[in-house]
Amino acid sequence: MSYPEFPPDLQPIIDFHGHLCPGLVLGYRVAKAGMQRIHAMRSEDEELVAIVENNSCAVDAIQFMTGCTFGKGNFLFRDFGKHVYTLALRPRGRGVRLSLKGDVFREEGRDERIEQILSMDEHELFDIQDVSIELPQQARIHNSEPCSKCGEPVMETRLIKKDGKHYCIPCFNEL
Repeated sequence: MSYPEFPPDLQPIIDFHGHLCPGLVLGYRVAKAGMQRIHAMRSEDEELVAIVENNSCAVDAIQFMTGCTFGKGNFLFRDFGKHVYTLALRPRGRGVRLSLKGDVFREEGRDERIEQILSMDEHELFDIQDVSIELPQQARIHNSEPCSKCGEPVMETRLIKKDGKHYCIPCFNEL
């Protein structure tokens, strides 16, 4: 299906995600509103932190637009199953929390929801709250050691020691 009315900056996000869907458009709106609210630019390093509380399609748009990634340690997943997203700036943790309003979707179909999400005022779509949060430490590089059972290298902070041996979490759970 073709959407001639969507914003041009949405196309690279669609390409990254693989398809256009309501969740992706929701994440697009979250990132736009949140970044604008805290005057943030796309994160080159770890200056911007994104906290997402679900693993929906919206998260791909947020990751793409914010530049926050698991590898940089500035993209945090909390598995609460909620359309709640927090963006915050280092070093102070000044940020914004956007929560999808529970009664916003009046349209039934996929295409209608996409149009609705793109056209709604952000305050109709989200509860938006300025927040100040404690941010995680910046990413650190840790040494790896082989697991005593499987031999695979494991980040030293994730090794479990037992009887003088070091185990990865899956192997320890099998003991």
